[in-house]
Amino acid sequence: MTQAAPTGALSGVRILDLTQVIAGPLGCMLLADLGAEVIKVEPIAGEPWRLTGQFLPGESKAYQSLNRGKQSVVLDLTQECAREVVHRLARECDVVVINYRPDVAARLGIDYETLRVLQPRLIYVDSTAFGREGPWAHRPGYDIVAQAASGLLMHRMHLDDRGFPGLSGPAAPADFATGYAIAWAVCAALFHRERTGRGQLVETSLLANALVIQGSSFMSVPAADADARAEFAADLANARAQGISFDRFVRERRAKSASVIGFGIYYRGYLTADGALAVGALSPSTRDRFRLALAIEDPMEQATGPAPPEDVIRSIEQMFRERTTDEWMEVFDRFAVPASPVWFVEEMLTNPQVVENHYVVELDHDLSGPQQMAAPPLKMSDTPPSPQHASPPLGRDTRKWLDELGYSEAEIGAMRDAGAILLAD
Repeated sequence: MTQAAPTGALSGVRILDLTQVIAGPLGCMLLADLGAEVIKVEPIAGEPWRLTGQFLPGESKAYQSLNRGKQSVVLDLTQECAREVVHRLARECDVVVINYRPDVAARLGIDYETLRVLQPRLIYVDSTAFGREGPWAHRPGYDIVAQAASGLLMHRMHLDDRGFPGLSGPAAPADFATGYAIAWAVCAALFHRERTGRGQLVETSLLANALVIQGSSFMSVPAADADARAEFAADLANARAQGISFDRFVRERRAKSASVIGFGIYYRGYLTADGALAVGALSPSTRDRFRLALAIEDPMEQATGPAPPEDVIRSIEQMFRERTTDEWMEVFDRFAVPASPVWFVEEMLTNPQVVENHYVVELDHDLSGPQQMAAPPLKMSDTPPSPQHASPPLGRDTRKWLDELGYSEAEIGAMRDAGAILLAD
């Protein structure tokens, strides 16, 4: 299928996408939404996310959600002739993004030092699990591993029903944060190159981004948190010395930390007469308005410690159960209290707030037909981001690029017979 020329702020920028799974594909998709031409190189069977939850051969929602607007070139990079294709592609590209295991790029000859010789102005984004330095530099990792290594997995001291460490929020926050970092870095590097003419190596990692999104929890300000950090360190050392199990320590810490900050009624979810809602009243003024909305006094003033008494919390929970979600939303709207019904993602495609802000785009996939998905997460008045097309079927653009790179029919046939490339039917 012939695709329209990309439009947007990055129109004319060409990106070689050597990434798989979530972080790299998301970063390159965001760049495609901005108008960049993105050439995704996949292995013969397709990248792993194509094969996860397939509803058609080689097609999954996981893959399609992260690879719109791209072209698919299929190469077996263990073969020299396929690596030569990548080298030729790199000469034609402004940016290379890669998130292979730390040892793979150099072994395949697609590392920064190799490709910068072929394209001196090249911007090369190297995304790893743990960074290129330190004792873990050699290790591969997925999101859950980066969460565990960064403290993010225990950010809310969540355990599953059997006491095992468990995911407590979005399935891949470190991956998705890294995807945004990749797109941000490419835009900054392109701007730098526009001013200086120089490309550069950019590095990011799941670990770095997992730390960033923890904000003040990772940050240390001795004037504010020296005692709390010392207490935690002492508790942890004591638990380990005594052989206290991990799950017991987590439960004890969770019980202790729950009483430290007075969010007991102000920042949480509630059950209502017909559903649930969440309230976020973090500032003093919004807390004042929350209490006015409920016609209650400040429970903090009734408490002996920094959190409301349990009986006060339970009485407020019961208040919420006495009205419907819509009734409570009307109350909170009158008092300008930040609140929302608790919805499921399956409801959001038709949610009026989502629809009226154009947060859904409709695309047509070559194989699976119509689809709706999240729109680009920003708007621009002069160069609006716009998905160019749905994700590509496996190998759709292999021949196109071999032709453009000057390969003859005989060379293409030889590579096909050797299993070094895959040509779409």
